[in-house]
Amino acid sequence: MIEVRRSQTIAHSDACASPSATTDATAGGSMGVSLVRRMAFVTVLASAVAMPTAMAQSQAGEASDAATTAAQAPMKIGFVNTQRILQDSEPAKKAQAMIEEEFNQRNERLQKDIAAFREKVQQFEKDAPVLAESDRSRRQRELGNLDADLQRKQREIQEDFNRRRNEEFAIIIEQANAAIMKIAEDEDYDRVLQDAVTVSDRVYITDKVITVLESQ
Repeated sequence: MIEVRRSQTIAHSDACASPSATTDATAGGSMGVSLVRRMAFVTVLASAVAMPTAMAQSQAGEASDAATTAAQAPMKIGFVNTQRILQDSEPAKKAQAMIEEEFNQRNERLQKDIAAFREKVQQFEKDAPVLAESDRSRRQRELGNLDADLQRKQREIQEDFNRRRNEEFAIIIEQANAAIMKIAEDEDYDRVLQDAVTVSDRVYITDKVITVLESQ
């Protein structure tokens, strides 16, 4: 009987001890779950913080790669001979013909005055041996004045002609620049140059510019 009671007492003691042990185990489990949850939250938070940085680095890398590719791409260059445009294109030829027509009458009058002056010079050379000194000096002064006047008229005509030609050619150059811009945009030229010592046919686009210019 005593042994049985001891056993019951021990059992009762064990039973009394179980709630405490259970409480400790429960508390330990709760702490473990809370710690796991905190670690998971920290991990998620770190991932959320790192994601924009990674995306920014990726975008920066893509932009850098694109810039590097663009820098390594070959530049497409064209060359235009402006002088040939002003000589061989139809607009330039028409402008030149129009200006020459405008100055024909002035040139004709000048040529008549030059011819008359030459006749006077020849006549003076014939008369000079028999002329008195005063008459010879007077006619020399007259011829000198005529020569100076003719040279002045010739300069004025040339200056006016150049001014008119520059005015008309400025219009043609402006139209040619528009044609160059159109070709550059249509055919993806990076740069169009003028005036060079040597030019490859591969980059020579003057004929294209003249074609576009004449079609306007």
